[in-house]
Amino acid sequence: MTQMQPPPDTAPPPDAAEPRHSVARLVGVDLARALAVFGMFVVHIGPSASAVDGVGAWVRGLAEGRSSALFATLAGFSLMLIAGRLEPKTGLAGRQAKARIAIRAGILLALGTVMAMAYGGVVILAFYGLYFLLALPLVRLPARTLAIIAAALAVAMPPLAFGVRTLLTEPVTAALKAYDPLDRIGGVGVLDLLLTGFYPAMTWMAFVIAGMALGRLDLTDGRVRRRLAALGPALIVFAYGTSWLLGRLFDGVREAAEMQGGPASGPKSFGSGSGADATGSAWSLLTAGPHSGMTFDIIGCVGVAITVIVAATVAVDRLPRLRRLATPVIAVGTMSLTAYVGHFVVSSLVSVPTGPESQDSWVPLLWFILGTIVFAGVWSRFFRRGPLEYLLNAATKPVKHLR
Repeated sequence: MTQMQPPPDTAPPPDAAEPRHSVARLVGVDLARALAVFGMFVVHIGPSASAVDGVGAWVRGLAEGRSSALFATLAGFSLMLIAGRLEPKTGLAGRQAKARIAIRAGILLALGTVMAMAYGGVVILAFYGLYFLLALPLVRLPARTLAIIAAALAVAMPPLAFGVRTLLTEPVTAALKAYDPLDRIGGVGVLDLLLTGFYPAMTWMAFVIAGMALGRLDLTDGRVRRRLAALGPALIVFAYGTSWLLGRLFDGVREAAEMQGGPASGPKSFGSGSGADATGSAWSLLTAGPHSGMTFDIIGCVGVAITVIVAATVAVDRLPRLRRLATPVIAVGTMSLTAYVGHFVVSSLVSVPTGPESQDSWVPLLWFILGTIVFAGVWSRFFRRGPLEYLLNAATKPVKHLR
């Protein structure tokens, strides 16, 4: 089954207390989020991996896995917009911020469960709800501590998750699911959200916490941006390069990577498949296939996310004309929850083939991208938030009465 890309991080507009000179950088984050939306469209609505080659294969390969990780990283960044970006909110403001995050988490968990009834476990919204809940105890930590936690999770969680999955027999799994109300309603239960689903929290929280660390950094500082601009590509080269090299040295790694269509199997199949179903061998722990959830996959995807976010923030800051021209695209990033849910609904209404039955043409994808840009551009001229973003924000307004 084709892996769906995650949704928006459902972040509110910048807090009124944010410095005015940081606005361009936050607009850059919206641009990065829009690129993640389009990456999702490439994977879900574009031609299937088996129907493309050459440049098309590389475009799809770059989008698959990477855009979903970018979304998750941006979700962590957005949590810092709520909890206090450069300095964590404390006291009453801190309690209200945590309450806002908890309410958003509950809504996303419920909405994701309902959508899973119609669209299956590829819907990431319920996973996002769990990510937000798990991140609550960490929202006041400094950037360095968050970065250390993210790195530790990237290294430790994949082998731990792999080991736990090997212990889960079918009878045990069936017994756990039998008493899980979420699984009985939407087919995506707690076990899926934590370990066995498309975006399990055990491994995906590394993306969220890495995004939280980015959110705590001052992106207006040239030194910070230069360091991130060096760090992102370095992580990409290290992760995918090391996995590729190990695939050349060890047959087990190469065979596991070929099952995933990951980097170690060669450029032609780079990112062209999912590693989610190819984790039976312990050698897969050394691969970097998209959605494999392995250490090199996580490190490489974080590197891609950092690179995209830094590039987008620098672009909107240094190129005012580009920023003006990209305004409708940036608008997509401000209402990515609407775009995410909308693409499910619209694709089913117009009967666009998805998953393993995806069409061979790029035309539907181009129409979806163009339609989303036009809708977001027009809507943003009259409203501050997207339709679903407005409802989500309205649901958190009672928090102001919290004392």
